[in-house]
Amino acid sequence: MALGELYTQYNRVWIPDNEEVWQSAEITKNYKAGDRFLHVQLEDGTELNYPVDPAALPPLRNPDILVGENDLTALSYLHDPAVLHNLKVRFVESKLIYTYSGIILVAINPYKQLPIYGDAIIHAYSGQNMGDMDPHIFAVAEEAYKQMARNNKNQSIIVSGESGAGKTVSARYTMRYFATVSKSSSNAHVEDKVLASNPITEAVGNAKTTRNDNSSRFGKYTEISFDQTYQIIGANMRTYLLEKSRVVFQSENERNYHIFYQLCASAMQPEFKHLKLGSAEEFNYTRMGGSTVIEGVDDRANMVETQKTFALLGLKEDFQMDVFKMLAAILHLGNMEITAVGDERSTISLENKHLNIFCELLDLDCDKMAQWLCHRKIITTSETVIKPMTRAQAVNARDALAKKIYSHLFDFIVERINQALQFPGKQHTFIGVLDIYGFETFDVNSFEQFCINYANEKLQQQFNLHVFKLEQEEYMKEDIPWTLIDFYDNQPVIDLIEAKMGILELLDEECLLPHGTDENWLQKLYNNFVNKNALFEKPRMSNTSFIIQHFADKVEYKCEGFLEKNRDTVHEVLIEILKASQFPLCANFFQDNPVSVSPFSSTINIKSARPVLKAPNKQLRMTVGSKFRSSLSLLMVTLNATTPHYVRCIKPNDEKLPFEFDSKRVAQQLRACGVLETIRISAQSYPSRWTYIEFFSRYSILMTQQELSINDKKQICKIVLQRLIQDHNQYQFGRTKIFFRAGQVAYLEKLRSDTLRHACVTIQRSVRGWLQRRRFLRVRQAAVTIQQYFRGQRTLRKAITATALKQTWAAITIQKYCRGYLVRRLCQLIHVAAVTIQAYTRGFLARRKYRKMLEEHKAVILQKYARAWLARRRFQNIRRFVLNIQLSYRVQQLQKKIEEQSRENHGLLERLTSLASTHINDVEMIQKLELDLEKLTAQKRTYEEKGKKYKEDSERRILKLESHNKELQEQKETLEIKLQEKTEEMKEKMDDLTKQLFNDVQKEENQRMILEKNFQNQKQDYEKELELLKGEIKILKEEKAQLQNQIQQETVIQDDLKMEVEQLKKQAQKIPELQKEIELLQTQKLDAEKQAQSQKRELREKMSEVTKQLLESYDFEDVRSRLSTEDLEHLNEDGELWFAYEGLKKATRVLETHFQSQKEIYEKEIEGLNFKVEHLSQDINHLQKLFREENDINDGIRFEVSRLTSENLVIPDLKQQVSELENQKLDLENRLQEQTAKLKELSNRLPCELEGNRTHRRTNEAQNEVDINERLKVKTQEMEGLSNGLVQNEIQDEVQSKIKQETTRLTAENMELEEKLDMKNRIIKKLEDQIKTLTKTIEKAEVHVPTLSKEYIGMMEYKKEDEERIIQNLILDLKPRGVVVNMIPGLPAHILFMCVRYADYLNDADMLKSFMNVTIDGIKQVFKEHSENFEMLSFWLSNTYYFLNCLKQYSGEEEFMKCNTPCQNKNCLKHFDLSEYRQILSDLAIRIYHQFIIVMENNLQPMIVPGMLEYESLQGISGLKPTGFRKRSSSIDDTDTYTMTSILQQLSYFYSTMCQNGLDSELLKQAVKQLFFLIGAVTLNSLFLRKDMCSCRKGMQIRCNISYLEEWLKDKNLQSSNAKETLEPLSQAAWLLQVKKITDDDAKEICEHCTSLSTVQIVKILNSYTPIDDFEKRVTPSFVRKVQALLNNREDVPQLMLDTKYLFQVTFPFTPSPHALETIQVPSSFKLGFLTRV
Repeated sequence: MALGELYTQYNRVWIPDNEEVWQSAEITKNYKAGDRFLHVQLEDGTELNYPVDPAALPPLRNPDILVGENDLTALSYLHDPAVLHNLKVRFVESKLIYTYSGIILVAINPYKQLPIYGDAIIHAYSGQNMGDMDPHIFAVAEEAYKQMARNNKNQSIIVSGESGAGKTVSARYTMRYFATVSKSSSNAHVEDKVLASNPITEAVGNAKTTRNDNSSRFGKYTEISFDQTYQIIGANMRTYLLEKSRVVFQSENERNYHIFYQLCASAMQPEFKHLKLGSAEEFNYTRMGGSTVIEGVDDRANMVETQKTFALLGLKEDFQMDVFKMLAAILHLGNMEITAVGDERSTISLENKHLNIFCELLDLDCDKMAQWLCHRKIITTSETVIKPMTRAQAVNARDALAKKIYSHLFDFIVERINQALQFPGKQHTFIGVLDIYGFETFDVNSFEQFCINYANEKLQQQFNLHVFKLEQEEYMKEDIPWTLIDFYDNQPVIDLIEAKMGILELLDEECLLPHGTDENWLQKLYNNFVNKNALFEKPRMSNTSFIIQHFADKVEYKCEGFLEKNRDTVHEVLIEILKASQFPLCANFFQDNPVSVSPFSSTINIKSARPVLKAPNKQLRMTVGSKFRSSLSLLMVTLNATTPHYVRCIKPNDEKLPFEFDSKRVAQQLRACGVLETIRISAQSYPSRWTYIEFFSRYSILMTQQELSINDKKQICKIVLQRLIQDHNQYQFGRTKIFFRAGQVAYLEKLRSDTLRHACVTIQRSVRGWLQRRRFLRVRQAAVTIQQYFRGQRTLRKAITATALKQTWAAITIQKYCRGYLVRRLCQLIHVAAVTIQAYTRGFLARRKYRKMLEEHKAVILQKYARAWLARRRFQNIRRFVLNIQLSYRVQQLQKKIEEQSRENHGLLERLTSLASTHINDVEMIQKLELDLEKLTAQKRTYEEKGKKYKEDSERRILKLESHNKELQEQKETLEIKLQEKTEEMKEKMDDLTKQLFNDVQKEENQRMILEKNFQNQKQDYEKELELLKGEIKILKEEKAQLQNQIQQETVIQDDLKMEVEQLKKQAQKIPELQKEIELLQTQKLDAEKQAQSQKRELREKMSEVTKQLLESYDFEDVRSRLSTEDLEHLNEDGELWFAYEGLKKATRVLETHFQSQKEIYEKEIEGLNFKVEHLSQDINHLQKLFREENDINDGIRFEVSRLTSENLVIPDLKQQVSELENQKLDLENRLQEQTAKLKELSNRLPCELEGNRTHRRTNEAQNEVDINERLKVKTQEMEGLSNGLVQNEIQDEVQSKIKQETTRLTAENMELEEKLDMKNRIIKKLEDQIKTLTKTIEKAEVHVPTLSKEYIGMMEYKKEDEERIIQNLILDLKPRGVVVNMIPGLPAHILFMCVRYADYLNDADMLKSFMNVTIDGIKQVFKEHSENFEMLSFWLSNTYYFLNCLKQYSGEEEFMKCNTPCQNKNCLKHFDLSEYRQILSDLAIRIYHQFIIVMENNLQPMIVPGMLEYESLQGISGLKPTGFRKRSSSIDDTDTYTMTSILQQLSYFYSTMCQNGLDSELLKQAVKQLFFLIGAVTLNSLFLRKDMCSCRKGMQIRCNISYLEEWLKDKNLQSSNAKETLEPLSQAAWLLQVKKITDDDAKEICEHCTSLSTVQIVKILNSYTPIDDFEKRVTPSFVRKVQALLNNREDVPQLMLDTKYLFQVTFPFTPSPHALETIQVPSSFKLGFLTRV
């Protein structure tokens, strides 16, 4: 689209203005080609006809949606007013001081401390891409650091700007950023030393000027060196063009260098008294400017800081005192009084105090100094002449000496700083920070301004070349043809200054002449360049100046002082005096071969771009200009060898007012620093660049449905652009981006806003039309109603007569009585129904209360038996314990006897021969025992086969029952379907009847009189029917009482049956009984279903009879003859005609609910029976295990007997004892056989007995149920539909109660059977224990060791030499994955504690101490080796916690023993107090927890910002905006980016791992709370630093993501962890983005709601709020001020960023272990077979 077509109505343009530079105006009339005027309206309402040139129309203003962008290149119209306005909006309204302009960072000095430079901000920018965050000096530093690490290439950051713009602070922040993000692991604190160099250089090189209180008066290039791991190893500094003249002269309201005032402020300190200083007002060199104090600056405190930084750099107090001596000497030198002696001579008194102090400090000859300050020596070829100097010449010589001394001192300090920052290793890469003066132009410009502007010309040239290099790379990367762009090339200006016979060379040539003057040099310039070089001009009104056209502006230089400043000479005699000084520092300054000031040559190999001329001898010294040119060339070579990054500092106003924007001054500086030139170059090519995805997302609204149907988004973008923009030269298609010329994005935005506006108008049109139509219809309806009532009233007035009134009155009277009768009749029916319902309800409640009492009574009985069983078991345990004691005593007695008999062993050896025959007999006996054991095993096999057959039979029966149950269910479903069909047919018939009634009644309006007589007759009939119904209800009540009596009798019968069953329970087993019970319940179910089917049939017959009676009771023809329309309406209102039909519907509903509940009850019963069958199969398996254990016992006995017989050969005297044991074994086997025989008899006898009892009880119950059902059938035939449902409910309740009683009886039987099985198990275990004790006594007798056989007491026996193996296998080599699933939580901790108990049991302090130490060391080693392994940290945090709790639980302290069992109290430590080790373990657990949190945070942190902020959880609500040169790193369709699901999955992984490792729930909640705090803090911090994210739609996204986190908490049951509260600041920030921000009430609501956000944070969000569409409004500065005023009373911390490193205090709650130590076993996977349980 042509640019001229955009000058249409409502578009805005920029018009030049004298005060504001540019002024906005709105076009009021479309501009046409050839018009000489542009009709505009200013913002104040003034209309103006602005004259225009068709070839140069005024610049267009960008749409509001593009204003305030982070990058100036994102603006569609790139020109001076757009740049100025965008900076002003960001600086004044949004309080943002940083803005990108392509590769430049524009930094505006706020003249106010801002909370955006803390460590939290540094960590927020660390690792981020440059376009992802808001512009910041840290973003530039991070980009340089990242490119250095990625490309292994050196980087440079060039910070420039005029004095007071903030260059020094910006450079300081970049160095601080590098020091923070690249901390070295060594203890050298190199980063602190690098930062410490700044205060020193600022003290000796910065001063107060009229523009800046801390102005750098020198250029500085600091190289920060990094090693291969990109950690700082050192630094180096180069300085440029120190302003030496400030030492001896300061303008008004300016100061000398800060160090002088710091010395004067500290003059009274003891260490500085020998310098003999006073206040700054006493010295000429510090009082010239008349301003010795800076407001808010404490020079004394700064002196202390300077001394600290000297010490930090390793510069000791001796060196510091030498420096302070030199500085004090300069001050005293300036106070020397030189008096004039005539016109040609001058002198200094030898008694001058300051002269003596100066010489004393520098150890000089006072006489010589006084002489040669007033005289000079002229050496010719023939003689040497001493010439006196005038006072002015002497003063100049003194000042030159002072400047020379200070210059050498400054270079010396810089040299020592470089030495302190030197590093022993090799530099891998470096980042250079250049803090150099920007382009300067004053009213009077001299040699210093000339050198500064010369340096800026060189830097601007380097910048232009770099910009074009980047542009060319971008174009080549995107395959776009490169076209040469016209730009300002400043090479001619550089040639004018530095080329052969240029300005600098002519100046050096004039300086070599003995009688060279500034005027002669200027005349040479006029002769060489005026009218010959277009960049050089001669002022019209001056012959002492010259003008140079720089890249930024024209500058007029005064030639006065150029030669003197370029020479920078001091008289040779004074230099010789200083060389002879006894003060080493002073003498070294003026040696012929001083030490090199800059050691850069050792670290960087750089060659100059052009050869530098060397002096032919010592007498021909280099001038200041030639030195500066050489150092500048070296600097340019360095910068060209690096990747540069640019920071342009801007001074917003000259009054140093915070956030005040002077458009003129800013525009001047933008032009001077090259920003506007960069914008101009960008505007000539394709400044706006969009990726295809961004373009599609933003402008999909402009695409047609046909275009959107194409799958290739890139092709869609091309088609749309070709349709929208006809001129193909206005855009180019790259490989990944679309390039637009200036103005095209604004045109697309206009089309987009027009489309949205048209859509809004269409919606408004439709809505407003609908509202108007609705209003019209409402008005028309009201008019029709009014007409209706008016016409009716008029007709009524005509029709009213006496006869009509009488008839009306009579009709009203009839209606009154008729309605009263109908209402009374309805009331009576309702009363009867209510009484009936109450009666049945009360009966139901009474029965339920009775059942509850009965259940409680049964529960008491169960408790009685259960307590008795527990008491028996307790008694058996005590008896077992007593028996063990008896056995141990008897064993001791036996051991004593064995000891006595062992003494007689020698004599008994002779009897070995006689025992050989007895040994043969013993072998025969053993063979007999083996035959017996084989018989037992055969019997065992037969039992197992029987059990398997029985199990298979039971499974077959269960399958049959299940199939039968399915058939019954299918039959029931068919019945229900038929019932529904019948009810629907009934409904249809009733509807037909009612329609016929209404049709007939309308035809019979004239027969009202006949209706009254029939009504009275009908009334009498109804009263008779009511009396009959009352009588029937009484009969029903009596029958109900009889039924209750019968139920009570049945309960008595059931109690008798229960007594009989209880007698049978003593010998019963579960399996046959439950099988019969299943069959019984199945038959009951069949009977009940048959009964239900019969009841359904009866109900259907009942319903048909009722409907027939209804139809017969009403003679429809008679009703037609008597009913009128009005009477029918009254009847319909009272509901009398529908009463019967409603009763039928209620009855059907009751039946349906009844059948449904009955179905559910039967299903529950079948499930219970299935469960019982499974339980019985488990019991069978248990019995099989018992048989196997018996077999194992027999094998063990056989083994023991064989072993004892073999050992009889060694100890013959023990034969008798062995024979006794064998007899006991035989007795035990006989008892076991008897028990098994009894069990067989019981198992054979019980099924028969149970079968008889079951059949008898089943016949009785079936007979009773048949009688009850017959009675109920008779009664239900006589009752009406409503009571019919109640009786059915009562019957079903009774059946249900019977089923419940039966189930309780079965459960009681199961309990007793289980108790019997437990008794059998205890008997078997008792026998096993007796056998074990006997075998152990024999073994003890063999080895003669007196040990006791005990149960496990929760210890692990180990040897001291096995400690290392325990730690290695249990701690160091143990892997949590695959192990934690199959073991109790904290199993390694319990095993360790069991070993501790063993050491305590032995009362071995050394052993205990050694084990505790190696355990703690092992945990520390695992913690150290796996410090980044989340699973290992989780596993050992859990085990350390359990180990600590075990030490507390078994410590013997009362506070930890409250929840212990008596057995656990017995296991407490007896001999040692381990409280010290508990403290060590607690500290270790805290360390593990903190590292555990750090590992989780490191894994989670990269996901937070992409998932919480960048990912669109609500698709389609956000819109992209232009991002400029600094593109966002994350693309929209990037499948590898993190989403909200990634965060939730990571949290779930953390949660599941912690749960698997058995981490305590309280610790788990604390960890989750810490993670949620991190999520909220990182997201909120990123939100503060990303203006593009501060929008209403993004607030919706954030709140949606917060809801996902809350749902995750709810799903994991972690609501009590207080994790949700940590997200409150983020939630309030999201709410703040969405809420309305216009009125005073909105401000109050914001203050009341945002209680978790500080004032700084609220204001930051409001200032950063960015509309995405034109329809959203910005937050006005006045509204922000209102909110600030309301928040002034808050007492909160003025901190913007949340501390993401903050850790909540962790607490380790004491949770006693529920696991008994006696039951803990060591898995084989732990490889701890050398441990034995005690």
